[in-house]
Amino acid sequence: MYLIRQSKPDDAATLFKLARMVYFINLPPDEKIISAKINHSRTCFNSVAGVPESTDDAGRRGRGSRGGLSGLKDRSDVFMFTIIDTDTDSVIGSSQIISKMGGPGHPNWSFKLSEMKFHSKGLNFGTTHTVARLHGDETGPSEVGGLILAPSHRGSKAKPGKFLGLVRFHFAALHPERFAERVIAEMAAPVTADGDNLFWDAIGRKFIPVKYAEADRFCQHNRDFIPELLPKEDVYLTLLPLEVMNQVAQVGEETRPARRMLENLGFAYKAHIDPFDGGPHLEAVFANIPLVRDTKRADFLGSAEPEQLTHAAIVSVLQPDGEFRAVQCNAAILPKGVRLTSRVIDALGLSAGAKLGVTPLGPIDAELGDANFGRRSGDKSAPASTPKPKPRTAKSASPRKPSKGARA
Repeated sequence: MYLIRQSKPDDAATLFKLARMVYFINLPPDEKIISAKINHSRTCFNSVAGVPESTDDAGRRGRGSRGGLSGLKDRSDVFMFTIIDTDTDSVIGSSQIISKMGGPGHPNWSFKLSEMKFHSKGLNFGTTHTVARLHGDETGPSEVGGLILAPSHRGSKAKPGKFLGLVRFHFAALHPERFAERVIAEMAAPVTADGDNLFWDAIGRKFIPVKYAEADRFCQHNRDFIPELLPKEDVYLTLLPLEVMNQVAQVGEETRPARRMLENLGFAYKAHIDPFDGGPHLEAVFANIPLVRDTKRADFLGSAEPEQLTHAAIVSVLQPDGEFRAVQCNAAILPKGVRLTSRVIDALGLSAGAKLGVTPLGPIDAELGDANFGRRSGDKSAPASTPKPKPRTAKSASPRKPSKGARA
């Protein structure tokens, strides 16, 4: 079984271990930062549920004057999700959605790419160059990021990583007042086995003389150094070595599934790249994302037998105490509400009269059985007709160290 809930303080140690396997800025390998993010996320879930804010929580929100990513997120709601393998009661991954990234006076930085054309009448010949210019976005878009999954569960037929990615949009659709009209995703570029990045070494390190991972960590505490030290003039990317140019706006191997998922949801590349690693920034309008449009609130009508189920769906509940839970299951979606199997009811902790969030995903999914969670390849209860999973190669099964995973 796979259950998603809000991240809790006890998750910090496991998420720290996962973050050390695949480094990225939204989940840095720093247990103190991870713990602080979890605490801030808890406050945000409580706020949505209407739980009164404590003095400590108010103080934590009041410290949002810092200039780093931590400061930007303290000024915003951050919702951090943890996925649990309930068969082993173990934490296997996490994802995040930030309600507002930056704003007036606190820009979110990128390089905006454009083309410069040169032509000689005398030679009747011209050239075109790709140039990058530092760009500060003060519109405050929402941002998805921080998606990480334990190597042991990557490639699973139940697709827990996809569920972990989609739940962020499910949650945002249920609370649109908390999020911006536009949402971005900063995708991580390729990194070397040693954790270095060619784009950073070719440009950023010339102006900020530190290693790539160290510069990324600076952003957790202060971002003022970006406009202070990076050039404000056009940077001609076509002057870079070919191997660097070929990585501009590309993603690392581990990030490709996340990019495909987002593009399938309607995200698009709009010629903005990360000023550090050159990875692409994708963006979409929340209201135009089909999954968001399809998400509704519904009444819980009680239990259903397997033969009554009508749709595969993401189903969630936000309890009055701020406890969020979500599963991906086969459900009976009816005009007056939703019925669920007893196993799903138990997993969500539902009682009579509960209000649900529901995102239909399509026809009944045989892989989800009478609960939701899919069956792992070693589950002998899986039906004989279930296709065998494709074998995973040693390369895809083992984590790289330390490499930069998908921010999204």
